[in-house]
Amino acid sequence: MDYSRPICALLALVVFYLSHLAQCTNAKINFREKEKQILDQILGPGRYDARIRPSGINGTDGPAVVNINLFVRSITTISDIKMVSNNKGDAPTFVHVNMFLRSISKIDDYKMEYSVQLTFREQWLDERLKFNNLGGRLKYLTLTEANRVWMPDLFFSNEKEGHFHNIIMPNVYIRIFPNGNVLYSIRISLTLSCPMNLKLYPLDKQTCSLRMASYGWTTDDLVFLWKEGDPVQVVKNLHLPRFTLEKFLTDYCNSKTNTGEYSCLKVDLLFKREFSYYLIQIYIPCCMLVIVSWVSFWLDQGAVPARVSLGVTTLLTMATQSSGINASLPPVSYTKAIDVWTGVCLTFVFGALLEFALVNYASRSDMHRENMKKTRREMEAAASMDAASDLLDTDSNTTFAMKPLVRGNNDKMRQCEIHMTPPKKNCCRIWMSKFPTRSKRIDVISRITFPLVFALFNLAYWSTYLFRDEEEQK
Repeated sequence: MDYSRPICALLALVVFYLSHLAQCTNAKINFREKEKQILDQILGPGRYDARIRPSGINGTDGPAVVNINLFVRSITTISDIKMVSNNKGDAPTFVHVNMFLRSISKIDDYKMEYSVQLTFREQWLDERLKFNNLGGRLKYLTLTEANRVWMPDLFFSNEKEGHFHNIIMPNVYIRIFPNGNVLYSIRISLTLSCPMNLKLYPLDKQTCSLRMASYGWTTDDLVFLWKEGDPVQVVKNLHLPRFTLEKFLTDYCNSKTNTGEYSCLKVDLLFKREFSYYLIQIYIPCCMLVIVSWVSFWLDQGAVPARVSLGVTTLLTMATQSSGINASLPPVSYTKAIDVWTGVCLTFVFGALLEFALVNYASRSDMHRENMKKTRREMEAAASMDAASDLLDTDSNTTFAMKPLVRGNNDKMRQCEIHMTPPKKNCCRIWMSKFPTRSKRIDVISRITFPLVFALFNLAYWSTYLFRDEEEQK
């Protein structure tokens, strides 16, 4: 049997497959080589100058200029952007901005600042960078050197500190699309200032802003716009230790100076402070200290060491708690909600200590009064004994003759007592009469007065600071 023909056909098929594979490999290599040629063509020396901003919309295109004028003015309502739309010059370069908030690490009340990590993106049109997309096979070109193309001079106006991320490679890229659109993306970490109003601390809400503006180009040359459709995105499950991000708003903040008007964008982040932490760490311990100071009202008035130790200990603990709270806050000139709470609690603890001083003084006064009464009774008893001995020396007949007169007077007095109405006594006086000494009465009154006044204070405090309109909390 002749196998030469099938073997020759198989060998021909293998040769055709290898040649086709080589052609595909050469095509790929040529395709990558084409990208290099395009980059050299559009960014080569003498062809592209990164110092010159991209041309805006040509003033000769009248209808297009009018439409974009209306578009810009409808968005930037803060300031009226004047566009140069005549034959002598170009319209400003429009840069669309969007960002992705990756994390918010901390919000510092003392320094009034917050730290954020974000992916920042800018997109604009540079017609000098147009290129052939090779029939749709080349979607975009990627660069990692930002100095190769023109960049907007954007800066963060409320920035305190900031740095780029360079691990493992610099987290930045530039994409150039065939129609000349440029996309710039970078990951940065910022520490931004956040002026706070702490009048309602820790029941407050704070609004922290992130402001971006042009440093050198005025609105005649450069305009920043928010990208349509979710210009600001926030990572899911954003966790903050003491705050909750309620919402965020995007707006424009164009500013006018002596050198011109500059385009500006801002993001307002509305943070609500988590109250559960402060309830457990501040409010409940303060309430417990105040209640412990009331224990002295139930101790015996003679237990001087116990009552003094309890009062001084609670007072010092409350003062330490108050100083620790103020150490974590800036020294502001107004009164905060936490200052009202700690101040009143400290007053109650100090009042309990003063109450014992008053009880001790009243106790010594009661003892002095009891000694005076005892001396008076002894003198009256001695006088009555002397009077009795004098009566024994008188005539017995005379004594018997006087008995009917004395009995008659007693009967008349009893009749008068029957006809007299007994005086009405107040229920409070009846209840207080159960405690004969003034010191004991002070303790009993304090047992009721201190908790009642503290409860009324809590009612007024929480109704004042919890049930407020949002406008008052800003």
